[in-house]
Amino acid sequence: MTPDASPDASKDDFFARLAGISDEMIAAHGPDFAMGALVLAARFIASRKGGEPGAPPSPTAAH
Repeated sequence: MTPDASPDASKDDFFARLAGISDEMIAAHGPDFAMGALVLAARFIASRKGGEPGAPPSPTAAH
């Protein structure tokens, strides 16, 4: 993100990238795989303490 880019534009870029990789996963392995992979990614993010980059896993997170 450039210094003068808005946070909304940055978020839009990430959503576009997620859509693209989702389409690739669906094409290669089907929608069940794509949804499962995205759910696992969401669980990984949720297991991080505070969701901050580089934060250690939460001790209460289920694995």
